Parts: sequence; structure tokens; C-alpha cells
Amino acid sequence: MNRRWLALLAALAAALLVVACAAPIPADYAAEKPLLDLREYFNGNLVAHGIFTDRQGKVVRRFTVQLKGSWQGDEGVLDEAFTYSDGKTEKRVWHLRKLPDANGQARYSGQAGDVVGTAEGQAAGNALRWSYTLRMPVDGREIDVQFDDWMYLMDERVMLNKAVMSKFGVRLGEVTLSFYKQT
Repeated sequence: MNRRWLALLAALAAALLVVACAAPIPADYAAEKPLLDLREYFNGNLVAHGIFTDRQGKVVRRFTVQLKGSWQGDEGVLDEAFTYSDGKTEKRVWHLRKLPDANGQARYSGQAGDVVGTAEGQAAGNALRWSYTLRMPVDGREIDVQFDDWMYLMDERVMLNKAVMSKFGVRLGEVTLSFYKQT
């Protein structure tokens, strides 16, 4: 490899390192209120409204989710029923677990039928970062897509969620959701 290519690769690696270091972490929100406890928020009936935007920011899909959560101690079930603007429906049932806290952060894990492996989450203050791989049907086949979810509790009823979807490190689009806890 010639020097020019080595210099270019070194500059690219340095730029990626700077970007990676600048990313937020849950601890950045430790002082924010109200405090998010998934066992409290995802307990009972909720409704969410969301959009999927492509890489250019164009809304390509809208949806509503009816959710019902229940917890027994540190074990929870979150039943999600999706209805898309084109009339299609989808169901996902999460089996959640509250793990022991670490470094002042609440930790959670979760599994669902279309999630590859185990989802992992860390919460601090009003924020939760939830990371997982979702197996999705696309054009008659299934692909695995990584989700980097950030959820922010606004008040006791409203939570906002923004997720970046990627494959092989390439950003595919974003999902934006607004959850509302029903009484």
C-alpha cells in the first residue's frame, strides 16, 4: 500500500474514533427527571404512534401500536400489536428482565420471536438505550437489521423513542415513536 492510501486510512480511522467518542451514553441523562423504570412505565395499557423514515428522511411507513405490559417482580411481558397505514398487522411479544444495576445505571434484557439473540438496555435518569437485532421480512426473504433505540420519558404518561436502523454499519433509516400510557 502506498503512503497516500495509508494516510487516507489513518485519517478515516481518526475521524471514526472522534465520532464514536462523541456519541451519547445513558449516563449523560442521569440527572434528568422523571426517572424511567420500565417496570412502571410498561405496566398496563399504552398506545404508540410511529413513522419509519428512509435515509433521505422521507416517511415511507406510518403505524400505530397497541401495547399491554405486565410485570411480576423483575420479569415482564410486553405484548405489541402493530397496525400499519397500508392495513397490514404485526405482533411482537417481548419477554423482559430487569437485571442488577451497574455503575448507577438500570439494566434490562429482552427477547422476542423476531429478535435475534438478546436485546440489551441501559437506563439512567429519564433515558434508555435499547440495542437489538430484528429479523425482518423484506421482498420475500428475511434480513437481520440492527436497532439502536433511545427512549426518553417526558412525563408519567408520555415517552418519545427514536431508533436508528442499520445493516453492516450502514444506516437504513429511522423509526420515531410517541408512546402514551393510558389510565
